[in-house]
Amino acid sequence: MPVTVLYSENVYGDDRIEREVFGPDVRVVLPGPTKSLADVPDELCAAADGLMILRYRVTEADFARFPKLRAVCRMGVGYDVIDRRAAAERQVLVLNVPDYGTTEVADHAMSLALALRRGLLLHHEAQRRQPPAAWSYMRDPLVRRMGVQTFGIIGLGRIGTAVALRAKAFGFRVVFFDPYLPNGAELGVGVGRARSLRELLEATDTLSIHAPLTEETRGMIGAAELARLPKGAVVVNTARGPIVDIDALAGALRSGHLAGVGLDVVPVEPPVEPVPELIRAYRAREPWAEGRLIITPHAAFFSPEAWDDTRLKSAETMRAALLGPRAQNVIAPEGW
Repeated sequence: MPVTVLYSENVYGDDRIEREVFGPDVRVVLPGPTKSLADVPDELCAAADGLMILRYRVTEADFARFPKLRAVCRMGVGYDVIDRRAAAERQVLVLNVPDYGTTEVADHAMSLALALRRGLLLHHEAQRRQPPAAWSYMRDPLVRRMGVQTFGIIGLGRIGTAVALRAKAFGFRVVFFDPYLPNGAELGVGVGRARSLRELLEATDTLSIHAPLTEETRGMIGAAELARLPKGAVVVNTARGPIVDIDALAGALRSGHLAGVGLDVVPVEPPVEPVPELIRAYRAREPWAEGRLIITPHAAFFSPEAWDDTRLKSAETMRAALLGPRAQNVIAPEGW
């Protein structure tokens, strides 16, 4: 009897690619319109051996509706929307797709850093004022030669490594902190390694965050950590919003301790009222934020090619978990 894979969100509108990947041994089920996993009919949940999710959360209560479930695949890199403890208790594999948008996110992170570090937004805003600013360069803590700066990276996984190589190409001295990588991992990339987060922060002029959201990384960068960065530093986050205290970012930018901030992610997405002070000031074009703050709507991953890769690689990952020969991209339970 074929196994059943349930797509909780009908993102693509058809199952052409999925049928090609899964073949005759897997039945693909696409539900009607849904707003959360709770909207998926119980009979579909009860029949599912595999569950595909993109935006929805999977809680302990959700898992109770899937008695046959063997694997759940997050159709993206981050897996913080899945209750991994509940999955482990039910012996459900948690999978992700870590390689669909690596270059896009790395390019986006570097674009944010470079746009800030060359003062592009400062000039952009100044030249469209009425009257426009003087036709001249601008002296500002944001604008510094790349070759005199240290580019610090938190998390040297696939995306972090891609960013490290790009930052090196622009002349930055690159250093990373990642306690989970074995000794010598830095040698293959040709970058420096910090022994602690504190050591990294105290040496970093431009910080780029590339860690998953876990119990350990939630709130990793707060006011105390931002204070350890040199005055005039830039912070870029294309990972997950809750890793960084957004109110602490606002305070450090307003005070002038940070020269610039680039965010593709925020703690609550999309933002809801009352929005954090940083977002409010950005939208209001307040002087302390204008030209120094860039916010994009969790779009770093996107290109048409990455979107197609997500679909294909998700199906391949689920097929390997259900039919073999070996499960791929398996995420360890929380705390392992």
